[in-house]
Amino acid sequence: MPLLRILVDGYSLLHAWPELAEGRARHSAAAREALIHELTQYHDATGTPVTIFFDGAGAPVGTPQTHSTREVEVLYSRAGQTADDMIERAAYRLSQLGEVLVITNDFAERDTVNSFGGMAQSCENFLRMMGAAGRDMALELKEHNRRERARFKQSR
Repeated sequence: MPLLRILVDGYSLLHAWPELAEGRARHSAAAREALIHELTQYHDATGTPVTIFFDGAGAPVGTPQTHSTREVEVLYSRAGQTADDMIERAAYRLSQLGEVLVITNDFAERDTVNSFGGMAQSCENFLRMMGAAGRDMALELKEHNRRERARFKQSR
């Protein structure tokens, strides 16, 4: 069964990916935007919708909200809740509809998701999955371009 949605603990993945937005604070807007960009490309390569959760209760007033779509959704927690709370609740609700994958390095969160039959994996494993998806997409594009060039030459 294909994945219904991937739920990402945004700051957990940012901390596991030091090469992303190098030289930027892990909680900076620039680091979040870089992560959202990479996860959007992952969605484009796989077609699997992604929801990225950030702890947002401590964000300064006036912090711009990131544009969110149905395919790549970006959510911030409110005061009194954590991104972990939101992820666990979403994973539980969505797991009633199909396969959901939670990405986090928080062992307690992964255990909670696994306890109700959800799937969870470490950020490092997901980064390997993202790399493989990017390589697969590059190969598919190369093959597509080769076929299009051959088709163009034949039509001349």
